[in-house]
Amino acid sequence: MKNPVLEISSFRYFLLSRVAMTMSNQMLMVIVAWQMYDITHSAYDLGMVGLAQFIPALALCLVTGQVADRYDRRRALMGCLLAQFGVALLLIAGTAGGWLGREVILLASVGLGVAKAFQMPTQQALLPTLVPLPALPRALAINSAGSQCATIVGPAIGGFIYVAGASVVYCACAAMCLFSAALIYLIRHQQVRSAREQVTLQSLFAGIRFIWTRKEVLGAISLDLFAVLFGGATALLPVFARDVLHTGSWGLGLLRSAPAVGALLVSLYLARYPIQRRVGKMMFGSVALYGLTTLVFALSHSILLSLAALMLSGAFDMVSVVVRQSLVQLETPDEMRGRVSAVNSIFIGASNQLGEFESGVTAGWLGAVPSVLVGGASTVLIVALWMKLFPSLAQRAKLTVS
Repeated sequence: MKNPVLEISSFRYFLLSRVAMTMSNQMLMVIVAWQMYDITHSAYDLGMVGLAQFIPALALCLVTGQVADRYDRRRALMGCLLAQFGVALLLIAGTAGGWLGREVILLASVGLGVAKAFQMPTQQALLPTLVPLPALPRALAINSAGSQCATIVGPAIGGFIYVAGASVVYCACAAMCLFSAALIYLIRHQQVRSAREQVTLQSLFAGIRFIWTRKEVLGAISLDLFAVLFGGATALLPVFARDVLHTGSWGLGLLRSAPAVGALLVSLYLARYPIQRRVGKMMFGSVALYGLTTLVFALSHSILLSLAALMLSGAFDMVSVVVRQSLVQLETPDEMRGRVSAVNSIFIGASNQLGEFESGVTAGWLGAVPSVLVGGASTVLIVALWMKLFPSLAQRAKLTVS
């Protein structure tokens, strides 16, 4: 039987660690993107940063799920954080030595991609072992709130202290990685491992098969994949900050933080008032509104309107995130959570990192503004199509444990 005191303490350590690791990651992403654009002035290269992070997640998908299910998730997560600490040291050395160029930034992005490939499924599979399952939707919302706080503060701090030099930002990131790893070390949890199970093709592909046979889960995560893949504008924010809105690194930091402000407000609300009914319709409606706010951002030439549009996009996206994560975690047995979360992380990575590559390539062809316009319109069309393809998901009334 679980000890309630240990559950609360471990969840708090996990939450604080998540805040620190998210803040570090967000600061890294802001400064890496800004330095890349400073060096190359190429939207295509901004997309390459996203692709360099996504390829390791795709290549290691089957391995990362096995690691999360067969080994101590706490130790695996600590290893991911120490790997990110090493990437930060590389960036510090490159910046201080004056040899940080396009190739080194892409190499660092690959390193971050490898670390995050193991981090995401391990992190997603660890959280449900720290709280009772009936409380999981609320815990996910609280966890998302903490993450969004870090996403707000991280880019803004990174953009502002970049004035003191990129090395200062990277040093702060390295320190937060170590702090986060120390908090994970303090966690105590019970994990049902499949360590005695022989590794076979069937066990390797168990996560893919599990998601494929549960159409509502497949519909939820694939909707997020294609909506953010085409509708996201994160990779192009340096272009908008400099060339459309005519701000500096401080403006980029605010733009990167804005979606998290909206997401934070929604996650705090959902932590207090979890979604109880009409979850399918709410998810589809929120994704459609996410696409519409992306269109507003693309057409804006005002920093205030752009920040408002991004804030609303983050708010609507958070509804989809909580529904999707709750569906996946509530319907997956603990001994399979690592493998299922690894597949889910591919969808998330494809929508984020691969989406950044798609944005960079499209912007290279059409320009930044037309690229985001096409993406926002595509998101709205995808919502309409997915409601036809997954009618049971659209009609789903509530989140329940199967």
